[in-house]
Amino acid sequence: MKICATTLGETAGDLLSMTLNVGYAVSSMILIGVFLTTLVTQLISKNYNPLLYWTVILSTSTAGTTMSDYIDRTLKLGYTTGSTILITILLVTLAFWRFSVGSLSVNNIKTPKVELLYWTAILFSNTLGTALGDFLADTSGLGFAGGALLISSLLGLVLAAHYFTQISGVLLFWIAFILTRPFGATLGDVLTKSHEKGGLNFGTVGSSIVLLSILGVCILFTTLKHRRLIAPESYNNE
Repeated sequence: MKICATTLGETAGDLLSMTLNVGYAVSSMILIGVFLTTLVTQLISKNYNPLLYWTVILSTSTAGTTMSDYIDRTLKLGYTTGSTILITILLVTLAFWRFSVGSLSVNNIKTPKVELLYWTAILFSNTLGTALGDFLADTSGLGFAGGALLISSLLGLVLAAHYFTQISGVLLFWIAFILTRPFGATLGDVLTKSHEKGGLNFGTVGSSIVLLSILGVCILFTTLKHRRLIAPESYNNE
């Protein structure tokens, strides 16, 4: 679901800024506004709602796409400089979270402060992912498919480390969480770019519709599963 959401964020962000020609700056302002609206709704919500949660994830992904493109292309800082700036912000956010709370575990998000740090980390990890994905695809010379293959291989190593090593699960979670964004960025480009550029030429509209449909089915499944899990608890409380 995270990979699907981040890939959709890439295609939907490009749909707004490039296909509809809104531009990176205006698109960023619009999508940041959407993100803040969904975030405030999430923060004041007293119960876990899968649809709301994944809507916020998706809003960070789409906003991250246009924010990254604005930094790298409009401000002309380039993918390398943009990635360096964003990874520094992300590491500072995670370090502040770790030293002020004592743990980066997402199972211990029980206060507004920690939840705000959580969403801040997600926003900048998604923004970083777009810049890093573009760096791998363009600057490194790997191309869209090569970048996606590299990131998917790294995700495979993280998965193997989870099952076969004693490396901290919290550390592996955040590595995997961050890597899904550049994977989504490169995969999104593979889906949308023309054959001449090494893509499948599905376009931003077609790719976004397919990815949104897949994510929608997954959200529906998790929503129904969540309701089944809380139903016995509610019955016992009565």
